[in-house]
Amino acid sequence: MIVFKYIFWTLYRIWFYILVALPIIILFPILLLSISKESWYPYFFKLARFWARFILVGMGFVTKIKYLQKPEPKKSYMFIANHTSMVDIMLMLVTVKNPFVFVGKAELAKIPLFGFFYKRTCILVDRSSAKSRQAVFLRAQKRLKQGLSICIFPEGLVPEEHILLDEFKDGAFRLAINHKTPIVPITFPDNKQRFSYTFFSGGPGIMRATMHPFIPTEKLTIEDTKAINQQSRQIILDQLQKNLL
Repeated sequence: MIVFKYIFWTLYRIWFYILVALPIIILFPILLLSISKESWYPYFFKLARFWARFILVGMGFVTKIKYLQKPEPKKSYMFIANHTSMVDIMLMLVTVKNPFVFVGKAELAKIPLFGFFYKRTCILVDRSSAKSRQAVFLRAQKRLKQGLSICIFPEGLVPEEHILLDEFKDGAFRLAINHKTPIVPITFPDNKQRFSYTFFSGGPGIMRATMHPFIPTEKLTIEDTKAINQQSRQIILDQLQKNLL
């Protein structure tokens, strides 16, 4: 029986990469056109949302999204969520309709096909470089001024399997305070179970997301960064613990 499980998990992982690549190959000319101008990014974002849903459905994931507050169209936000899986990107794209730009690790740009568009549309960060982190801050500021939103997984790296929620870095919160951008905490309770970074694991099933009430930043100063960091983390942690019951 265990042999069949390992065969399933191996084929399941291969199927995931096929689903990631297939729409990119088919839509390559349109995707290329949509990233040729920064002002056309919203069109690319719509295609990215289609790509994400295609993958989730193809993997047998049934998404159930709960909105405790919904974003207003054409308004900028700082979207944050816990980070446990490669499908966090896809679920975030399906959950959020407002065009946003990911801030993510530079290593993902090495993935064939996906990396080509990733490095041209996302804000890449080398967390070992202070210069890179500063450049990220400036690029994110530019995108916010263009009316786009930003998405950051504030844990930074994906934590070890036994850690429910790691400590949050301050970058997302400093940026939100500086631009008076509302912070939107989002909880993904099932992604680790459905498709974790452990190769022999996962499978089809329900994939939930909860978008929590927004945290306003209009009256905050940079001295409030740690407090708003902890408040945001606690909201997500409480939801994760609730879903464990």
